[in-house]
Amino acid sequence: MKLYSYFRSSASYRVRIALNLKGLDYEQTAIHLVKNGGEQLSEAYKTLNPEALVPALSDASDGETKVLTQSMAIIEYLDEAYPQYPLLPADYALRAEVRAFALSVACEIHPLNNLRVLKYLTTTLGVTDEQKNAWYRHWCETGLAVLEQKLNALGCAGKYCFGDTPGFADCFLIPQIANAQRFNCDLSTMPLLMQINRNCLEHPAFVKAMPANQPDAE
Repeated sequence: MKLYSYFRSSASYRVRIALNLKGLDYEQTAIHLVKNGGEQLSEAYKTLNPEALVPALSDASDGETKVLTQSMAIIEYLDEAYPQYPLLPADYALRAEVRAFALSVACEIHPLNNLRVLKYLTTTLGVTDEQKNAWYRHWCETGLAVLEQKLNALGCAGKYCFGDTPGFADCFLIPQIANAQRFNCDLSTMPLLMQINRNCLEHPAFVKAMPANQPDAE
């Protein structure tokens, strides 16, 4: 199994957590999103993933090579193909809540603050770094505040987002909090999320997946 990844990519970070929680062996191929004009834009990588995004996962464990893209699809594939340590709950209603939580990160918060969006703001629209960072903080703080509210309303959080075992939702939350902290977002109104974050960062699967612990970390 090979993961095409960038150490600071939160989408790659999600998949690393999932792989580690499942105890799966994988090798990483670094795709630097900034150097050389962005290695994700190279023809060689675009042949693998035409979207020119990370992560991509190549899995040949059953003798047939499959290349998967988009972090949520990859993690769902891992949960179905490798059912040991399930990341999604068995209850279908709770499973929908977990997916909704993850989609709030993957579809509502992250796309507005992705590297290519931030680059477009500064290089094409000409916003200042200060304005770009204000944009980032606004959407990230707003989105995370909603997740805090959701978890409190559901009342099913334990040590982790949905109980006392880390799973699908935590794979999405922790990388987003890491990004929020990089951009100095105000997370003081989210005590539940921050406690979950602290709990996760004590778990070996999350520690191993942290950006600073990747072979391409700078």
